[in-house]
Amino acid sequence: MTTSTTPTPVALYGFLTPKPGHADHVRKLLTDFVEPSRSHEGSLQYHLHEQEDGRFFLYEVWRTQEDLDRHNQSPELRALMTELPNHISEPPQAYSGTMRSPYPA
Repeated sequence: MTTSTTPTPVALYGFLTPKPGHADHVRKLLTDFVEPSRSHEGSLQYHLHEQEDGRFFLYEVWRTQEDLDRHNQSPELRALMTELPNHISEPPQAYSGTMRSPYPA
């Protein structure tokens, strides 16, 4: 049996729907969080998109699940997740999975 020592990237993506009148605040919260997230160890990609229907879409790729777990415990994310529920109309729709296509070196 052969085992690979190459880390398997993990993708995380999801949608956030701002409450009416809260889009500007949600946009600022999420935009201000992009660069700190990109600086976390293991961050391969971190992107924020705004959909035509007003939802925000986040797409992240982490080198390993351990890197994502470490990011999830960061003080910055904890602060964001404390503030965000005041400004979104429903819990985030979040999805994750193991990346099966090769990640460029």
